[in-house]
Amino acid sequence: MPASKRRIPVSQPGMADPHQLFDDTSSAQSRGYGAQRAPGDLSYPAASATPQAAFLADPVSNMAMAYGSSLAAQGKELVDKNIDRFIPVTKLKYYFAVDTMYVGRKLGLLFFPYLHQDWEVQYQQDTPVAPRFDVNAPDLYIPAMAFITYVLVAGLALGTQDRFSPDLLGLQASSALAWLTLEVLAILLSLYLVTVNTDLTTIDLVAFLGYKYVGMIGGVLMGLLFGKIGYYLVLGWCCVSIFVFMIRTLRLKILAEAAAEGVPVREARNQLRMYLTMAVAAAQPLLMYWLTFHLVR
Repeated sequence: MPASKRRIPVSQPGMADPHQLFDDTSSAQSRGYGAQRAPGDLSYPAASATPQAAFLADPVSNMAMAYGSSLAAQGKELVDKNIDRFIPVTKLKYYFAVDTMYVGRKLGLLFFPYLHQDWEVQYQQDTPVAPRFDVNAPDLYIPAMAFITYVLVAGLALGTQDRFSPDLLGLQASSALAWLTLEVLAILLSLYLVTVNTDLTTIDLVAFLGYKYVGMIGGVLMGLLFGKIGYYLVLGWCCVSIFVFMIRTLRLKILAEAAAEGVPVREARNQLRMYLTMAVAAAQPLLMYWLTFHLVR
């Protein structure tokens, strides 16, 4: 047959191409899932609904979500009520209620306690006022910042002597914390043995004992700038200052029982309390020297 008269078969609608090896099913899928809506047709294809939408539309899932939210709210309320049993958040807020003016006045009091006259803590309705309103009130902001700064200054001192190492710096920080812990435990045990009824709390002790880091920072910095002479001069001044500060502060705290009851304390017990106050105050300069003398060479 001539090539010009050869008839090419025309595919009928719905019939597959005879030269195609596999059936084309894409058109059927597009008609079933991706077909566009006709104009004016407000209904959506049933196949377009996602599993997430179907899950959210399920009444049982809505009830489960509501029950889960209720459990979460109850758990948060339970934690808020019982957290003070383990972490005294309310009390800690009081010790961090400071401002810039208070920090400046407190640092001046730590370096120059001889110029201060009134050491009584102010009260308002049987509750001590916030530290930012009373320079005599103990706080944890200065001890915490001073401890961190002391560790950084110790690292700087070790670095200038080519002795810096993470292990040595960690040992320095852990030693300072260990001595602070031993101090607090020893004082609490002594107060128990002497049977002192005082309003001095454990957090108060941590605050008062943590003030010595301020003098330690000054001594090490002066040692780095001016050598051993600067270190001993500044540290000696800070040791005397912290001794006077602790005597005048703890004397009122430890003798608060007699002052509150308005009765004289027996001579023996009074001497024990004064000895305890002197021992706590005298331990501060010793620890200040012990934790800093090896940082200056």
